[in-house]
Amino acid sequence: MREGENEKRYDLEERTHVFAMRIRAFCKRLPRTDGNICDGRQLIRSSGSIGANYIEANESLSKKDFLNRINSTRGSRRRV
Repeated sequence: MREGENEKRYDLEERTHVFAMRIRAFCKRLPRTDGNICDGRQLIRSSGSIGANYIEANESLSKKDFLNRINSTRGSRRRV
């Protein structure tokens, strides 16, 4: 892996982490209604799984495994 590729991978990991933290901050500002609490929990879980799935995909052993895990990340993104 070339140096520039490693920086891009780290950048995406950092961006997904920042995204998850911003979602948490957003959910804390929501009014505490039953619906917001339920939806907020799901939103927090989904936003965190994007980064976790991306990190797991980078640790894949084969290209096929990587593509499978990236598709899982794309599915998490759609749920957010």
